[in-house]
Amino acid sequence: MQIKLVADVMVEAGGSVLLVRYSQPEKYDDQTGWFLPDGFLLHGEHPEEAARRILVEQVGIDDVDVTLDHIESMDGDDWHMMFHFRGSQAAAETPRPSDALVEARWFPVDALPPPTDVAHEGWALAVIERIRGRLAARR
Repeated sequence: MQIKLVADVMVEAGGSVLLVRYSQPEKYDDQTGWFLPDGFLLHGEHPEEAARRILVEQVGIDDVDVTLDHIESMDGDDWHMMFHFRGSQAAAETPRPSDALVEARWFPVDALPPPTDVAHEGWALAVIERIRGRLAARR
């Protein structure tokens, strides 16, 4: 068993959320659907630094302050620790997808893709719902 440390980022801008599809599904459990931008932490890297790096490397966005929202632990063949971050922009910046992506797109929060089009049976949708619900509860 391996321990895998992963950060993802829900970026919201103008009522839309940024989702990505990866060009090498074999690196993502053969999943071809939409994800929140995510990636493994580098050795010794702080999770917040990883979240910022992921946005820069994958979609070319570098002006988002990220805040840790919650941590999720998932056991299986490997143990995954997921650091779920949130960030926002006043207006949706046009993503500049890296070669690691097939596509990066902003989706209105009231028109997110269906779970069948989202990797891991819609898992990113559940993360978005949890983060947005926590933000609404704080207001």
